Amino acid sequence: MTKNNKMYRMGKVLSLFFGIFVQIYWYKITKRRETEWEKLWGKIGKRVRKTLFELEGLLIKIGQIISTRADLLPQAFIREIEDLTDKVPPSDWKDIQEILEVEWNGKITEKLHSIKREAIASASIGEVYKGTLLNGAKVAIKVQRPHIESIVQTDFRTLKIVIWFANYVVPLPKGFINLKVLFSEIKHVIVRELDFFKEMETLLYFKERFKESEMVQIPSVYSELCTSKVLVMEWVEGVRLTDHKTIEQVPVSRKELAQRLIKIFLPQWLEAGIFHADPHQGNILVSKDGKIILLDFGMAGEISKNDALAFQGLIECFLAKNYTKAVECLSRLGFLLPEADTRTIEKLLSEWMSLQPSQLKEMDLFALKMELNDMIQALPIQVPTRFVFLGRSFITIEGLVINLVPEEELIDLGKPVFIEWLKGQGNKWSFIWQVIQSQPVFKIFHSVNEFLKAPQKMEQLKETELRRQFQFTIYENRKKHSFQLQLLGLIGSGIGSSLSNPLLIKLSLGVTILAITGYMITSLKLKKWMKYMHEKRR
Repeated sequence: MTKNNKMYRMGKVLSLFFGIFVQIYWYKITKRRETEWEKLWGKIGKRVRKTLFELEGLLIKIGQIISTRADLLPQAFIREIEDLTDKVPPSDWKDIQEILEVEWNGKITEKLHSIKREAIASASIGEVYKGTLLNGAKVAIKVQRPHIESIVQTDFRTLKIVIWFANYVVPLPKGFINLKVLFSEIKHVIVRELDFFKEMETLLYFKERFKESEMVQIPSVYSELCTSKVLVMEWVEGVRLTDHKTIEQVPVSRKELAQRLIKIFLPQWLEAGIFHADPHQGNILVSKDGKIILLDFGMAGEISKNDALAFQGLIECFLAKNYTKAVECLSRLGFLLPEADTRTIEKLLSEWMSLQPSQLKEMDLFALKMELNDMIQALPIQVPTRFVFLGRSFITIEGLVINLVPEEELIDLGKPVFIEWLKGQGNKWSFIWQVIQSQPVFKIFHSVNEFLKAPQKMEQLKETELRRQFQFTIYENRKKHSFQLQLLGLIGSGIGSSLSNPLLIKLSLGVTILAITGYMITSLKLKKWMKYMHEKRR
């Protein structure tokens, strides 16, 4: 197929990216209005969406990850790609049969009594088939897509070129996001997902973790039939959480199901260890007796002990309404840049958390989400790269909970779950201390202290920010002028060629070479300066 051809995939992605780059720079040079920029980003989003759907594979996964970065990318762009789905046509059965026979070193009939040749699920990395073992047990057989390793390597090489170009040439977005770190994180997750032995280990980890739980069901695995490209699991029956008619027949209320989801995932987000990074509606089912069935452990993330403690403290602060300490936790986790005005952030958190469910129902939630994204972009807030997959997990579960019980408020559902978790796992004295600190008498002392330090802090922040903006503007202007000279030189070369004027051609080529050299030197200096600022901010 054409989309599996290495040169075609690479050419398609690179032409897309460089086309976008030229358009953006042209709009910058011609100083377009904000409304025109909005339309441009919408068109770019449509082009990206169309290309990703055409090429499928790894690129759709990357598009899904990018769509969660509303803190860094324009809303018109995000709107076009935020509903990307990881659905691809199934492979030819002959290719799947060949993989199974190679991996099992023999005929399929030696391992299976039967197997349905139509895939019941087909995604970018693997496909799932229903089969029956020789002993009569029904199994789900996950098989790696043919040639996927080659496709992934091609996509990685292409992305490496794009990221190199973006680092050296394209102005980085707010927050000085480290594209190399993001690329490294994506690569780590995808490479792990390609090895089904890793997925088997993660499945066994979660099976052990929830072995005492009566509300979770995780399929058993037939390790003797598993390889790096084949994963054989127990077949489990269940219904999707979005199938409301069938869900009503389950002997557990929708509210209880929503709370069970929170009970299952909250510890994953707050405790050090592995968490399920891709809990979409196809990977979470409900059994007839109301158990939550977890599937597909290919995409998993990990939380360090320090981050886990900071997240625990953050939620304690929200529940205790201690927003001063909440801001400190956000800063410790790396969500706030050094120039952030902590009092402003504290006030915003207080106002947002004070909204009542009745008020939210009366609001246009889509407009509210857009407004929040705009606010995040306007404030010195960033989402650290290491939390991209954690954020994806949280947002997906939040969506499932809201879909189950749209009439309930998420924080009201989560609070008793968190308190219960806190009693069993956390430090209840820490929570009590947060409540005490949130009382007015403590706030007075804190406010007085902050008030006395505020003038000095504000002057320092203003001076630092002015210097940073001034230096950044200098580099950007130099790059813009160099780019304009490149265009002028190329136009001059074209005119010289049409007029057969050697002198004009030589002068134009000389200007072009000088402009390119100046552009690269400025880009290198900007990169070093960005790196310095990024390290200074941490």
